[in-house]
Amino acid sequence: MDTRPLADTPVAAPPAHHLDTLGILYYVLAGVTGLFSLIPILHVVMGLAMIGGRFEHGSNPPPPMVGWIFLIMGATFIVGGLTCAALFAMTGQRLRQRRGYTFCLVVGAISCTLMPFGTILGVFALIELTKPHVKALFAPAR
Repeated sequence: MDTRPLADTPVAAPPAHHLDTLGILYYVLAGVTGLFSLIPILHVVMGLAMIGGRFEHGSNPPPPMVGWIFLIMGATFIVGGLTCAALFAMTGQRLRQRRGYTFCLVVGAISCTLMPFGTILGVFALIELTKPHVKALFAPAR
């Protein structure tokens, strides 16, 4: 017979606690992703300078097409990164509210593409979300 007091027995954290933690981590990932997605602003500024003729003082200035490439590529990366950041923030919110199961599952898979933190978080989210008792916590779709 086990005579240990009940207070010493380890208790597993409830799945709701895991979802709250994942939600907070998705908020953090959204902030980091949003911050790093603004780095190509340098390319946008450089492209605008090339288009505006700011580099024509030398003997071999770049053609305006190079400026347009810098501008379009930089803007594309910024918009894509901010979109991912918004998706991650929405996932954090939905995980904490226990709604949007399929949305959270899809964004968890998408976050696996962001090495290394997104991959780690995405794998943990997918493992947790595929458990039947966790799926039951989410409100049914209306």
